[in-house]
Amino acid sequence: MDLEVQNIRREYKVGSLSRKDMPADPIQKSEEWIQEAIRLDVIEPTAVVVGTCGPDLQPSTRTVLLKEIHDGRFIFYSNYESRKGHQINENPKVSLTFLWHQLERQIHIEGVCRHVAPEVSDAYFAQRSYKSRIGARISPQSHIIPSRMFIVTEFAKEALKYRLDVPRPETWGGFEVTPHHIEFWQGRESRLHDRFLYELQQDGTWSLCRIAP
Repeated sequence: MDLEVQNIRREYKVGSLSRKDMPADPIQKSEEWIQEAIRLDVIEPTAVVVGTCGPDLQPSTRTVLLKEIHDGRFIFYSNYESRKGHQINENPKVSLTFLWHQLERQIHIEGVCRHVAPEVSDAYFAQRSYKSRIGARISPQSHIIPSRMFIVTEFAKEALKYRLDVPRPETWGGFEVTPHHIEFWQGRESRLHDRFLYELQQDGTWSLCRIAP
């Protein structure tokens, strides 16, 4: 087996993408690909890499789970006091990347992010599992902690405090990304990949063009 990193490559042969496959609205295509990934039992089909950049201009990325596409916006939930939460507050321009290795597909999105309405966060938080709700309350996400035992102890203490009804903390809730740039990427042989780019126009419609691999 060749273990040299520069020699690791494979041909992409699973699918193709043509202009006739692309609807006028890229949100429709996004939903189609996500639903197909779910139907085909792809590992973590709703996982999406969120890219942010704070005032120091240092980009950072992390993976979250998409929970909804509503009214053309991509919604995920997290801690508002996390690193990404602070960066989004300082600079709402973000990127999203979906990557499905088994399908040899990616969606790249650029847009503007803001908090969802508190009642939307409340509704989603209420239907989460009990342990997830407790975890959201006690985790100082992205901040330094002394040990794993610290977080385990905090979890146990909070679970004793809230046996049934677990209120949503103000530091946790939803983010919604309004896109203005959406690219669909389908791997092809010889690295001649299919790429289609949508860009939002001032009149609310989307332009569509094929771009080079």
